[in-house]
Amino acid sequence: MSILSIIIGILIGALVSGFVIWIVGKLGLGLEVSGFGAAYIAAIIIAVVAGLINWLLGALGITIGGGILAAIVHLVVAAVVLLIAGRIVPGLRVKGFGGALVGAIALAVVGWLIALVLGGLIRA
Repeated sequence: MSILSIIIGILIGALVSGFVIWIVGKLGLGLEVSGFGAAYIAAIIIAVVAGLINWLLGALGITIGGGILAAIVHLVVAAVVLLIAGRIVPGLRVKGFGGALVGAIALAVVGWLIALVLGGLIRA
């Protein structure tokens, strides 16, 4: 795989993630976004912060298997990442930890639905 295809994949992934954040912001589910530009920047920041947190957990030897405990831990980590991004990204406002939890769930559900639709379109 070439470096160009990796970069294009990252940019497309950030566009889709930004779109998901923008949709969730419009739904008022724990997040407020001033526009798509802020949502796109938030998607990049969230990806970087989540990557750093996952790397740090791995470096500390903290691994989480599967099941409901792993889902809860991933949800809490996603909420913390949203809180951090809300403090860094101008135009992104997170409504406290409860709002971050609701926002993380909404982001996961909307992202899953978009992946389902895009997967169906690609296979057709």
